[in-house]
Amino acid sequence: MKRLLRAFLLTGLTAGLVACGPPKKSVFPPTLTIQELVARPDGQWQLTVRIQNNSYGEMDFKSLDGELQLAALLPIRLHARFERDIPALTGDVIQLDVLPTTAMTQALQAIAGKGSAGSVGYRLSGSISARPEQEKQPRSFDFSGNDWLSPVPGLANTYR
Repeated sequence: MKRLLRAFLLTGLTAGLVACGPPKKSVFPPTLTIQELVARPDGQWQLTVRIQNNSYGEMDFKSLDGELQLAALLPIRLHARFERDIPALTGDVIQLDVLPTTAMTQALQAIAGKGSAGSVGYRLSGSISARPEQEKQPRSFDFSGNDWLSPVPGLANTYR
């Protein structure tokens, strides 16, 4: 009887230790901001978008679907496919080329002459696909954020 009880306890203890496995790392939605906007002579904008991984584990980012709204103007669509492995609690950038509306271009031109005293608000929203390091399949994370763009002194047609 003691031997049987000992075998059950040993089996239960072993099963308990196996179930522990490696600790699961917390996953949080990333944040996206415009690090830099360059208005090109051909009318297009080159956006440098910063993806900040707020999770405690590496994430493999795959694609972005969203909108950029400047001031209270109609938003434009953002779409990109890319491969970025971003370590825990760090960020990386991607480049997007977009064609703004005439009103958006005029809004930037209005603050360009004001130097660093001028600014215009923007809003990024949408979803980004990423695979957390301890998962097999990517999943979609929603993002939404507001910030400001101002002209960069000494760099024409550049805003941060």
